[in-house]
Amino acid sequence: MPVVILPVLDEIAALPWVLSRMPVDYQPLVVDNGSTDGSADCAARLGARVILEPQRGFGAACWTGLMAAPDGVVCFMDCDGSLDPQDLPAVAGPVIEKSADLVLGRRVAGRRAWPLHARLANRALSFEVRRRTGLSLRDLGPMRASTRAQLTDLALTDRRSGWPLEMVLAAHKAGLAIAEVGIPYRPRFGRSKVTGTLRGTAQAVSDMSALLR
Repeated sequence: MPVVILPVLDEIAALPWVLSRMPVDYQPLVVDNGSTDGSADCAARLGARVILEPQRGFGAACWTGLMAAPDGVVCFMDCDGSLDPQDLPAVAGPVIEKSADLVLGRRVAGRRAWPLHARLANRALSFEVRRRTGLSLRDLGPMRASTRAQLTDLALTDRRSGWPLEMVLAAHKAGLAIAEVGIPYRPRFGRSKVTGTLRGTAQAVSDMSALLR
């Protein structure tokens, strides 16, 4: 049974929809990263396993979720409603079938789903990854799947916004087979705390750029 790690910071508006869309046999694991809106209690009431990570940072929440997950296939996805859990089997499938070690969901954005500044930043970072690694990736998508054992072996250290990029670079260096599949990307519930603001996007780009130096 794949475990779906959901980093959460004040996502009470999106949580009911996200958890209601979880595919059969996919187990949600909510990692609350300091919410003040009752997200953790909401997720628990809806039947999700909930753990707390007080250290702020996307990577910190993801790493804590990974450490708490059982062995087997693990998925990651944002919990803001921009991604549909019903698309998880398309991303996790190649890992389950052992045709890939790490699969990224390439975001196919709907109208108003992806702010221009965030899209351009992602495009630039993806180009740099392709240039340095030869991987044919078009996105550093937040919906992704691998196995707990393989990700643990990568010993990722970034605890902020550089986590998604560090995972790809470390997986490539370790010789893991990396694949990409297209998934729909929708407008999120509420305002993004990262890509929805210029400041948030700049911080994410700074975190990721440090890994490319």
